[in-house]
Amino acid sequence: MVVPALLAIATPLTVGFLFGSEVLGGMLAGTLVTGIMLAIFMANSGGAWDNAKKLIETGEHGGKGSDAHKASITGDTVGDPFKDTAGPSIDILIKLMTTISLVFAAAFGMGII
Repeated sequence: MVVPALLAIATPLTVGFLFGSEVLGGMLAGTLVTGIMLAIFMANSGGAWDNAKKLIETGEHGGKGSDAHKASITGDTVGDPFKDTAGPSIDILIKLMTTISLVFAAAFGMGII
């Protein structure tokens, strides 16, 4: 987890110092748009996989022990991390990159501070 954290901190610093505030703003805008969409997708699809398993366990599509149930267990194995960890962590990544950019805004020549 150290490498992804350093990457989230180093990326805005590198872009800001090498290319300036305009490029950094574009990178943050792209990160925001794609990150929010990916986080929503992961949360929704993880919940759908989880709910599909619960539906099959009520007796639909063959119920417990069926091939559909076995497949839904596999889907739920992927869905739980999607909805519980991966989706929400992207929101934290966006917030961290934006905060680092604002803290170093004066060093990038943004004129905000």
